[in-house]
Amino acid sequence: ARTAALAKARAAAAQKVARDKARTSAVAAAQADPRSAARAMLADHGWGESQWRCLNLLWEGESAWKHTAENSSSGAYGIPQSLPASKMAKFGADYRTNPITQITWGLWYIEQSYGSPCGAWEFWNDRYPHWY
Repeated sequence: ARTAALAKARAAAAQKVARDKARTSAVAAAQADPRSAARAMLADHGWGESQWRCLNLLWEGESAWKHTAENSSSGAYGIPQSLPASKMAKFGADYRTNPITQITWGLWYIEQSYGSPCGAWEFWNDRYPHWY
């Protein structure tokens, strides 16, 4: 019984290491290419390719897709320019460094507030200075 328990514990530890490596790899990929990550995540909200153009333009205008972008006057942070930045902690404590956490929060915020990326883009364009 002890040997079986030890083997089970080792297997669980190995699985955790594998998950951690996969997560680290996914975060690094999203840091290098956040657009691809966001584009893949649109379907999680039931949005098709038609919403991609709006999201791309919106977040290009907000942060140039930089996960470390910070507005020097307002303090808005990240790809979706969350204000305050800590709102993104709803989806992960790593919101300052993980574009996937930022994108997850940003897409949730857009859906809750505007219904779709194109709804948010339209709202953003109707205001100057731009915000959504």
